[in-house]
Amino acid sequence: MSNSPSAPRPSVVQLAIKEKAALYAAYIPLFAEGGLFIPTTREYKLGDDVYVLLALPEDTQRHPVTGRVAWVTPARAAGNRTQGVGIQFPKDEKSRQLKARIEEILGSSLASDRATQTI
Repeated sequence: MSNSPSAPRPSVVQLAIKEKAALYAAYIPLFAEGGLFIPTTREYKLGDDVYVLLALPEDTQRHPVTGRVAWVTPARAAGNRTQGVGIQFPKDEKSRQLKARIEEILGSSLASDRATQTI
């Protein structure tokens, strides 16, 4: 028997995005599996797991996803960026379905050059 500590449990974040514009600002299409920017003042490190219960606009279903922190926007970041973390969705079927659902909601606005909270 080993006494190695178990991995820390991921933090849980409930994120309700009520408007298409807010979803556009948070969505990260650059990640192959998709991802989201989550505004938060909580301290995270790259690689931390975050369990997100996501509510999307025009959707009554809540989507659970365990993402991994891929970048951190610190407090008082340049350009008045919102403090928070960018999480990358895992490589699994549920994430592919969630990415497809987000892109379905966003539709043609995905090709827009409007500013977002993401990279």
